[in-house]
Amino acid sequence: MIRYALRCDKGHDFDSWFRSASGSDALLSGGQVSCAVCGSTSIAKAPMAPAVPVRAADEEAHPLKAPASTVEQRLAELRAHVERTSDYVGDAFATEARDMHEGRKPERAIHGEAPLEEARALLEEGVPITPLPFLRKRRVN
Repeated sequence: MIRYALRCDKGHDFDSWFRSASGSDALLSGGQVSCAVCGSTSIAKAPMAPAVPVRAADEEAHPLKAPASTVEQRLAELRAHVERTSDYVGDAFATEARDMHEGRKPERAIHGEAPLEEARALLEEGVPITPLPFLRKRRVN
């Protein structure tokens, strides 16, 4: 996997992960990557600096976990709201959502993961779901 800094034709900066350099080129030239802010598909790779490990003192002075933009702040707030007001069901998301929709389990707010094919099947069955605009947090053991 490789991460690139990207910029749309409207000047919005964001980043994305790709399977390979050639794969990113194919997706970008095919208009299959859209801006995380405005939805434009006119995207180019932006200049990047190499990732350099930081010392703990530098981390305190420049916390990497702090939102870098208003959009990131809003996403962090959305994530906190979702995590506070719903139950995490992990990989059992599709089964739980389907069981609630069909009345086999009481309805409640849930979030979790589902393969794309399962999510499509849920939508085709009329199960009210929506993708969340963030990845799950890594669990520390």
